[in-house]
Amino acid sequence: MTWTLRKAVPADRAVIDALFVEMLRTIFHTENVKDYEDGCLDRFFSGGEEWICVAQEGETVVAFLSIEVHREETDYLYLDDLSVTAAYRNCGIGTALIHTAEQYAEQICIPVIVFHVEKTNTDARRLYERLGYAAYRDDGNRVLMRKDAAWAAAPPRVCCTD
Repeated sequence: MTWTLRKAVPADRAVIDALFVEMLRTIFHTENVKDYEDGCLDRFFSGGEEWICVAQEGETVVAFLSIEVHREETDYLYLDDLSVTAAYRNCGIGTALIHTAEQYAEQICIPVIVFHVEKTNTDARRLYERLGYAAYRDDGNRVLMRKDAAWAAAPPRVCCTD
């Protein structure tokens, strides 16, 4: 399999929505799930810091990761809705998507990356732990995973987002 990563465009909305539904069905073992609400993805296509990274083979999008930027007392990247279609799992796509988000965090000087994982989603949790993420907070059915950027522990540096 040969796939590439790129920034999602508005024309990808339908396939992103379908992958989101597939992800929910896989996690919750039910067909009774809902897709994104109208307008939910708009912010990722507005040209701001938040975006969606997609993996595609040929012309077909096979995975995506939503990347949210939170500028607060401690800035952090929140990774949301990582979905790889079944036929492409265990091919390194999820790892590549996460590494892309980590590179983006360094680019825009975000020192912390977090995301939620369902407690029952053991395959995903193993992947995240292998990539250096650790359970940070128990949120009931989900665990908040966290990784501090390696570059953030280095001597101070000047960060530019221009």
